[in-house]
Amino acid sequence: MAADDELDFWAFVEVANRRLATEYGFEHQLATEVLLNLNRASNIVTYDLEATVHRPRGRSWSGFRLLFVIWLAGPLESKAAATLTGMSRAAVSNLTKSLVASGMLDRIPSAHDGRSVHLSLTAKGREEMIAVFREHNEREHEWTSALTEAEQRVLIMLLGKLITNRDRSNFRGRN
Repeated sequence: MAADDELDFWAFVEVANRRLATEYGFEHQLATEVLLNLNRASNIVTYDLEATVHRPRGRSWSGFRLLFVIWLAGPLESKAAATLTGMSRAAVSNLTKSLVASGMLDRIPSAHDGRSVHLSLTAKGREEMIAVFREHNEREHEWTSALTEAEQRVLIMLLGKLITNRDRSNFRGRN
């Protein structure tokens, strides 16, 4: 086995697959490798976007996701915002407080349900989202330019297949 300082991610995946098969008898190393890579890619890209685009503007990745959804979907009940962002209702509620305080969001009680609120961007929020997304989108392009357009479309198709087929096995997760 490699010394700790020699064990990079790819070497770890090889070690993990070998040990899972030989020492523990697990049979689905390819599944482990796919999901290790999927999680690693997601974490690396998310960290980069947050560190280079959002944190310098005083926003978190979660804050950006909430603002992004409300910006493009329009005013939403907080429950719908939670669904579209993949966050819990409690997380949306906590983020909403700070985004309202910073002048990015308006929080308006629902006319038909006293417990529900509608979230909408303020003028300041819209201006910031246009500016921040320009930078965010350029960074997305830098990441995806490693793939051809056809490869990007295949990746989208494969990820969509992975996500939409989760219902058949009673997998858990936010929408």
